[in-house]
Amino acid sequence: MTIRTILVDDEKLAIQGLQLRLQPFEDVEIIDTCSNGREAIRKIKTQKPDLVFLDIQMPGFDGFSVVKGVMEIEPPLFVFVTAYEEHAIRAFEANAVNYLMKPVDEDKLADTIERVRQRLAEKKSAEDAEQLMDVLSEVAPDRVADFSCEAAGETADRFEKLINVKDRGQIFRVEVESIEHIEAAGDYMCIYTGDNSLILRETMKDLERRLDPRKFQRVHRSTIVNLDQVRQVKPHTNGECFLVLDSGAEVKVSRSYRDVVARFVH
Repeated sequence: MTIRTILVDDEKLAIQGLQLRLQPFEDVEIIDTCSNGREAIRKIKTQKPDLVFLDIQMPGFDGFSVVKGVMEIEPPLFVFVTAYEEHAIRAFEANAVNYLMKPVDEDKLADTIERVRQRLAEKKSAEDAEQLMDVLSEVAPDRVADFSCEAAGETADRFEKLINVKDRGQIFRVEVESIEHIEAAGDYMCIYTGDNSLILRETMKDLERRLDPRKFQRVHRSTIVNLDQVRQVKPHTNGECFLVLDSGAEVKVSRSYRDVVARFVH
């Protein structure tokens, strides 16, 4: 599968350097380059690439503004490339595949391209399953419910049941069902199990992929909650609210994630 790619950077030499480093990857096709954020938004919307390498600091529209500017369409995968390390947390919050420092390290670039391949393969699998369900609903509607149940069972098996956490020189085996909520702190995750808390070095996005989304949901940009552990919903101001968990802990739900609360309101 060809990965249709756009490079965005206001420095011409930076684009040329990235083009050279991407040459060994035969499945990466550079379909266009952009020198500013406005041009990038326009070309992403019209050409619909699979992947965008995006500089963060550019005059006018910066990299984060570009991401926001294409949210009304199905956005491509983004890899941020920058000389400024302090943007790393925001990059991962923007759901970037990776964050590369200039000058780009060849090994880290290879790892990033492999991540992109995996993300695109997962996306294609989901699209294929959806198309199959559409066909089934037309030619064999009585089988759709059975197929959905089987697929749900297979999906559940993909997710972690135990997570190994190395904390304070020890390795703890944490049952996923016992986790109440998870909070991000930079490159670390604070895992709370009601009577204990552990520190895991992992990004929130990577940890989310390991957890069943039917049970674990983001309720804030830095918080994931186990929905099975929610015992009460307490309304708050400005459309926000708090979830009260089994342990009595309260977790704030931001307005951006109000759809999670709707699951508890009938």
